[in-house]
Amino acid sequence: MGNNGSTRGARKPSGKSAGSASRKKPADGVSRRALLIGGGAVAAAGTAAVLARDRVKRLWWQVPGVEKPRKPGELDYAGATWAAASEANWRRADRPDDFPVDRVIIHVTQGSFDSAVKVFQDPAHQAATHYIVGQDGRVVQMIRELDVAYQAGNRSYNERGVGIEHEGFVDRPKDLTKAMYESSARLTASICARHGIPVDREHIIGHVEVPGTDHTDPGPHWDWDRYMELVRRATTAPAPTPSAKASG
Repeated sequence: MGNNGSTRGARKPSGKSAGSASRKKPADGVSRRALLIGGGAVAAAGTAAVLARDRVKRLWWQVPGVEKPRKPGELDYAGATWAAASEANWRRADRPDDFPVDRVIIHVTQGSFDSAVKVFQDPAHQAATHYIVGQDGRVVQMIRELDVAYQAGNRSYNERGVGIEHEGFVDRPKDLTKAMYESSARLTASICARHGIPVDREHIIGHVEVPGTDHTDPGPHWDWDRYMELVRRATTAPAPTPSAKASG
């Protein structure tokens, strides 16, 4: 799980997830000033300027302080329901345009599904993941994949990763159910397909593998061989049908 709250049994001495509001400037030399004053130049520059204007239209949301359009409760994964995490536990971004997404990070909650949802909605917790998967296979999305979750205790991995919590305790193998493995594998396959992430152990990792982490999840009982095989199978399976939103 994230660095605070319900990670009691899966952590070393506590530490706070990192994250900053830094953003890249618009790509390929299109500056904020050019975007603001370029209208007059476009009028006089002929065909080349028309093309530049079209390019500006495509890049307007990369200006600092401007976000991609988004709708409350919108899902990235159709098999999930929505329950919003506290805004204190993540920060807005425009991934993958400001930060490339190249990791899926696997966590274990060290608690129940409902307690994980509750703690991620607590602004004092200061950590969360994008998704939680229950032992019965249900999936809740709490943060958009566009945005940076405070999940890993490492700024770069936060910015580049999508985090998935799994209901249970790292020292109880029985908590890692068949339904959970299969549901999580479908979710991870979907994330990898959306972001072009290779389906391998370099890019699908445990929280314990994040440099500088103070956590040990998903723990010694997580069956990586089984999980990776399920993810590979799910990459060719039909996508799940949309489900209703959950209130959050």
